[in-house]
Amino acid sequence: MEPDGRRGARRALGRLLEAVLASRAEANAVFDILALLQSEDQEEIQDAVRACSRLFGALLERGELFVGQLPPEEMVMAGSQGATRKYKVWMRHRYQSCCNRLAELLAHPSFQVTELALSTLMKFVQLEGTHPLEKPKWEGSYLFPRQLFKSVVEGLLSPEEDRSLLLSQFREYLEHDDIRYHAMQAATDTVARVTDRHPEVPLAFWNNAFTLLSAVSLPHQDGAASSFYVKRVEHSDKWKVMHLKEHRKAFQLMWLGFLKHKLPVSLYKKVLVIMHDSILPHLAQPSLMIDFLTRAYDVGGAISLLALNGLFILIHKHNLEYPDFYQKLYGLLDPSVFHVKYRARFFHLADLFLSSSHLPAYLVAAFAKRLSRLALTAPPEALLMVLPFICNLLRRHPACRVLVHRPQGPELDADPYDPGEEDPAKSRALESSLWELQALQQHYHPEVSQAASVINQALSVPEVSIAPLLELTAFEIFERDLKKKGPEAVPLEFVPAQGLLGRPADLCAQHFVLS
Repeated sequence: MEPDGRRGARRALGRLLEAVLASRAEANAVFDILALLQSEDQEEIQDAVRACSRLFGALLERGELFVGQLPPEEMVMAGSQGATRKYKVWMRHRYQSCCNRLAELLAHPSFQVTELALSTLMKFVQLEGTHPLEKPKWEGSYLFPRQLFKSVVEGLLSPEEDRSLLLSQFREYLEHDDIRYHAMQAATDTVARVTDRHPEVPLAFWNNAFTLLSAVSLPHQDGAASSFYVKRVEHSDKWKVMHLKEHRKAFQLMWLGFLKHKLPVSLYKKVLVIMHDSILPHLAQPSLMIDFLTRAYDVGGAISLLALNGLFILIHKHNLEYPDFYQKLYGLLDPSVFHVKYRARFFHLADLFLSSSHLPAYLVAAFAKRLSRLALTAPPEALLMVLPFICNLLRRHPACRVLVHRPQGPELDADPYDPGEEDPAKSRALESSLWELQALQQHYHPEVSQAASVINQALSVPEVSIAPLLELTAFEIFERDLKKKGPEAVPLEFVPAQGLLGRPADLCAQHFVLS
């Protein structure tokens, strides 16, 4: 039950609000309402925010705030202008103070306060868009409260605190075309301003910025914008916000402005995970991402693996040339490739890259040989995927079958393949053989042994899809082995036991009987 003191305070606040709305003579009571926004008490702040929402929302709808370039308060109040103009200028200054404080409250420790401040600011954005506080430059021009909305975005992109929870609430507004368009512009400006101001940009800012940018999703089909947060009577084709082409340009500027900076390693991974699906398809010029993807590909490790997706799209769909691509892809093959989180994605893309029948035999042979050598120390779940992968390479490229069958081949005292050579053309893989697969036919796991034995059979059979094997885990193999049914009776000893300790007439036999 609510305490009497709290109930009384709310009633007093309500009376102040009604008095200001009823008579301009009571305008000074606004100071009492605004003062509560500075309170230390969380509930008092929430009550004050709700009161400000009702007060200035009503004033905006009634047109009682000054419209135009806001003059200094002191100059207007000391001048000879009419009482109505003075009132509107004075109240507009109070409204501006309220919005500034609400933007500060986006950093409040209480999520209830920040959520309420955000919804109130977005209400003011909607009302200012419907009842503009600036004069249009020409009849029918597009007016959107950019400055107020920019303060909202700046509050969300805090350099000090994590705003992920509040940003999740902001996502619902991004479903509107006008909010999404201006959010992209405001985010671009904020990223530029913060990175110029801070020599070392805090990690919290990068995380907040990525959370906001990744929440922006453009429609896939071209067409005029139709969902507006700011309600308007008329719409004009001259407005940029009406065209998806302009949204794509803003989307591109936003991401390029973000990705041109040196990002933390954790963010590189997050960006690359969504690059192929959520970023590249919506860019006006996807080829502009080649610099970022090249830098990421040169980082090494899991980041290089993730960059493959974006590079694949640019190479195959946008006809971009990438020098020494296969040499760098060959360099990514090391023992860690079987243990990284993105193993499935890497082998799926590698399978696509090596599917062309125009690849030279020495290149395919180098990949098959490198994978066979790495397979000697790979875990069973990886072997069940990589062995069919190697067999598919041999089926796909008949010129490489000499690696498993060379009738006129010379006797070799040592393997001519050079595993330390970075250039697959110089690795001498085509002169070698896949003896590693024959060694794996003696593997302790029966499924691995069986998969390695396929190499002994005819390679003219169709390729095997590796898609179901890409996500295979050790736990799944273990569970599958547990479900296998063996013979009901398994002999454990060939000579039946005659006694507990081996002699039928020993002391134990007098007291214990085998059953």
